[in-house]
Amino acid sequence: MRPLSQSEAGMTVAAPLLVGVAMVLTWEIACRVFQVPVFLFPKPSDIGHTLASEWPSLARALAMTLRIAFQAFAAAIVIGTLIAFLFVQSRAIERRFFPYAVLLQVTPIVAIAPLIIILVKNTQIALTLCATVVALFPIISNTTLGLRSVDPGLASLFRMNRAGRLQTLWRLRIPSALPYFFGGLRISSGLSLIGAVVAEFVAGTGGRSSGLAYEIMQAGFALDIPRMFAAMFLITLAGVGLFTLMVGLSKLALGAWHESEVGADT
Repeated sequence: MRPLSQSEAGMTVAAPLLVGVAMVLTWEIACRVFQVPVFLFPKPSDIGHTLASEWPSLARALAMTLRIAFQAFAAAIVIGTLIAFLFVQSRAIERRFFPYAVLLQVTPIVAIAPLIIILVKNTQIALTLCATVVALFPIISNTTLGLRSVDPGLASLFRMNRAGRLQTLWRLRIPSALPYFFGGLRISSGLSLIGAVVAEFVAGTGGRSSGLAYEIMQAGFALDIPRMFAAMFLITLAGVGLFTLMVGLSKLALGAWHESEVGADT
């Protein structure tokens, strides 16, 4: 295994950036050449100008959406990990309750979000619950799979040495499950943001507690398309940032010992 050189590492970052810059330039030139009206499809320069001029309100909305997303993500991690630990203790428990966890994945959040918002009087808590429902299943599924994906030889060695269930869980199952767990985090982080935005659309909350979804709706009603694109750009940027953060945490936790990260730079 050979680590990447500085030039190779630089190209890993520079190549996607160059593609992105080329796409933005093509977008800008095409809109100018064909004189596309701004209310149909704004130029990147129009979006940039809106981001600069409307930054205070957009930044406040971004902070509110990220707050809900992070709260939901944290709740999904805690609840999903505890459920996975429960499932791995008994196949009977997993067979009885895992199908209900699958329901969280297959049930559209737009179908249950109105019910949650009606039942829960606090809007922020209701939005967090909606986003948590969306983000929960990848944590449960990946962590459960990881806790069960142990090396049979190591499992036999632990049994031969009469290791207790708690010792086996702490020293064997949890280390084996970490790559799966962090894979679940990468998926769940984006889903928590999606859940927060969808819940905001359903709730339609306004005022100082409004998020980026409300900004998008208001911009659509006013036909302020550059502002709509600016809000969508911030959502996309936040999603990329969350995914990058999870990748960094994975490398930090696994990079020194697990082959999934040690061999990633070969």
